[in-house]
Amino acid sequence: MRFLIIGAGGIGCYYGARLLEAGHRVTFVARGAHLDAMQETLTVEHEALHFSGKVDARAMDAVVQQTQCDDFDLIIVALKSGASAGWLEQCSTWLKNGRTPLLSLQNGVDNEPQIAECVGESRTLGGLAVRIGGHIIAPGQVEARGPAQVVMGYWPNTRSDDARLNRLTQVFNEAGIPTRVSAEIRYELWKKLVINNGVNPLSALTGLDTRTLTADPVLGATVYRMMQETAVAAKADDVELTATDVDEMFELISTFDAIKTSMLVDREKGRPLELDDISGAVIRRCEQLGQQAPWTSTVERLLRLDIRPLQWRPQPG
Repeated sequence: MRFLIIGAGGIGCYYGARLLEAGHRVTFVARGAHLDAMQETLTVEHEALHFSGKVDARAMDAVVQQTQCDDFDLIIVALKSGASAGWLEQCSTWLKNGRTPLLSLQNGVDNEPQIAECVGESRTLGGLAVRIGGHIIAPGQVEARGPAQVVMGYWPNTRSDDARLNRLTQVFNEAGIPTRVSAEIRYELWKKLVINNGVNPLSALTGLDTRTLTADPVLGATVYRMMQETAVAAKADDVELTATDVDEMFELISTFDAIKTSMLVDREKGRPLELDDISGAVIRRCEQLGQQAPWTSTVERLLRLDIRPLQWRPQPG
């Protein structure tokens, strides 16, 4: 099969390398120094994968000029959530001239509605990358860790007997990407947002990894409360998350390998944070429901004020 990966960051490059190793054709969309480096050699290091080789990496303009949308069997969108609207607007005509499905592997719960508005629900696959940490450590070099599972389904509801979706699931699993189909992908997306809102903003604020956060009695309790606020916000999308769901997600992130969250890495590198799509999604929906989200709102506000942890140093004398 032929895949187009939009957003060749840590997540996109890891899954792309897996698909290449399985014999599929993959085109990566990147930009800047990372694109230049990938056109020479892409290196992906993972505990179960060591990939290094020249890959088909192009700028988006080149893809639009040189290919048709239907040249690809699947378009995997791995962009930062804040870039979705701009990309869809840029490529709207190219996308609408084809029938290829789009699979979003992005943070947040607002990407699928934007994709569906552009290409229709019949071509929109909601998805999430589960238990994976991946980052660009240098141009053309990616480091990833974790089981790197994928959950996917048609947004907002899955046709479980859909041959195309079943085929994609088979291909992913055969490529070493543990994948399952969910009949309630919106529910799955909100469960992941429970984790993302729980640890990403607080990690970016404190500079701490996920294990350190959840193990700390005070910060761990804050993580849990931000997860609870996310569960409340989900009701605005007619998604019911129970206390058991929150406990499960807290246990999952507490026992997973200590990782730097994507928001912490973005803050360290001076890149825009996905606050609107993670904390903002929770705050907006709580307001819509007439509920408050004080823990999420406080951490989000401190990040917008660029409050940073102080490094204490003893004074002379």
